[in-house]
Amino acid sequence: MMMLRASCMAIRCMSGKAAVPRVCVVGSGPAGFYVTQHLVKNNEQLEVDIYERLPVPFGLVRYGVAPDHPEVKNVINTFTKTAQHPRVKFCGNVSLGEDLTLRDLKDAYHAVVLTYGAERDRELGLAGESLVNVVSARRFVGWYNGLPADRDLMPLLDTDTAVVLGQGNVAIDVARILLTHIDVLKKTDITAHALSMLAASRVQRVVLVGRRGPLQVAFTIKELREMTRLHGVTTEFIPGQMDGVQIYIDKLKRPRRRLTELLLQTSAATFPQQNDKSFQLMFLRTPLSFQGEQRVSGVQLAVNTLQGDNPEIQTAVATDTRETLSCGLALRSIGYKSIAADPEVPFDSSRGVVIQEPGLYAAGWVATGPVGVILSTMSNAFEVANTVNKDLSSGAVDCTNSKPGSVYILQLLRSRGVPTVDFAGWERIDKKEIERGNAVGKPREKVVDIAEMLEIGAV
Repeated sequence: MMMLRASCMAIRCMSGKAAVPRVCVVGSGPAGFYVTQHLVKNNEQLEVDIYERLPVPFGLVRYGVAPDHPEVKNVINTFTKTAQHPRVKFCGNVSLGEDLTLRDLKDAYHAVVLTYGAERDRELGLAGESLVNVVSARRFVGWYNGLPADRDLMPLLDTDTAVVLGQGNVAIDVARILLTHIDVLKKTDITAHALSMLAASRVQRVVLVGRRGPLQVAFTIKELREMTRLHGVTTEFIPGQMDGVQIYIDKLKRPRRRLTELLLQTSAATFPQQNDKSFQLMFLRTPLSFQGEQRVSGVQLAVNTLQGDNPEIQTAVATDTRETLSCGLALRSIGYKSIAADPEVPFDSSRGVVIQEPGLYAAGWVATGPVGVILSTMSNAFEVANTVNKDLSSGAVDCTNSKPGSVYILQLLRSRGVPTVDFAGWERIDKKEIERGNAVGKPREKVVDIAEMLEIGAV
């Protein structure tokens, strides 16, 4: 038999027949698809099955990207080509830890790659955090993007001021959606239930609160620039909070320097007097508690100072000065965390990441923690795929015995009464969503009910 290059080596068992290396990927967001893409590209023998908890693929590209950023979702075209590869299968509506165990997957595959992301919130642990209308930004994003688990969130938007605790890109996304004119949102794939509530929203002011200063914000220049150009919205700063920033400009690395220059320009800019909404950046504030009887009415804050010589990594230290920021809606945007989806998953709870070993791998946020953007997720996924292929070809993972792959797993799922959706089923759901969107002048109207997804797409 013709010899293949090392990266495409066929693993042979003792009988002389080539054993097909079978890998399963758990999670169909960017990390899962990038791992799969790289695996099949660099190993001409290998087969990959992707399992997804929801009936539909694409994870945070579908449910995390803001509806007014459709260009970011173009990566779905690449993922679709991967899913349609002859050695790739997609299987939706399958939950690790509920429908399948890690042991089931290990019995069926030579290697398991966990890419199921970070699906829980980090909490502040403050008094009043359970008050009505103290809302997770992650769930708020899921609500307007059609994530089935968040469709009944029902945030109350009958208030003039919303406070967002956190200064990352998710925080800015949330602020922008709250402040964008409804006629703009009507042309996006935002869900119908969110659109109707945002149309009746009374929110006129959104305040982004951060513990540190303008030199340490976590959002990027693209997101800030978009906010400064939002029609009818004035970007505001607390007087004096940009003082002293100019002297650091020349010492900053280029991305941070450009972002800081935009902050300075914006703080000195004049906005149209007719603007009826405002976006305010508030620095050097740590939330201490949420105020209110049943519903949140404000956030108590400590005023901070910064310690440390390097301006980009200074530490915020609370002073004795306190102030209360009144609001009727508070959104917590302080990050996500991963969990062990199955009790057998080796997991570092302190870091919130999977502990990897030959035969069991992780990519994306469940491997790195919830940091970075799609580009960094892609780089990490490619590295993990290279490791998997190396372990398969070197013998670090035993491939001498054949594994049954999806044949065994689908049989298990049928015996457990779990309906599944293959990629053709997703394409039926996709077609239905686009048809419904076209009927109301939108790119799509998402199906937000899992039972309906299964009715349309189940095998």
